[in-house]
Amino acid sequence: MTTVLVDDVPELERFEARDPSGNLLGFAAYTLDGTTVVFIHTEVGPEHEGQGIASQLVRAALDLVRARGADVVALCPYTKAWIAKHPDYQDLVRVARAT
Repeated sequence: MTTVLVDDVPELERFEARDPSGNLLGFAAYTLDGTTVVFIHTEVGPEHEGQGIASQLVRAALDLVRARGADVVALCPYTKAWIAKHPDYQDLVRVARAT
């Protein structure tokens, strides 16, 4: 499995996954709604698919959200499915309001 380092890049409104050399492997884009992080899209480069990078990215991003005391709305299908498979992260989920 590829080693993944995840950082929040708030000026781009995304969490980025990079390898130890600093190469971008993927990202999870979000918007903020107060203290709620709304995940809208997760993407891993095609050359990195199938290596568990998206899973590591989402887990680390959710850990950062938890550490901040924030909650999550998962509009991104990948993030939503990942949370559904990991019950220990479901406490972070806030139900999206209808607009």
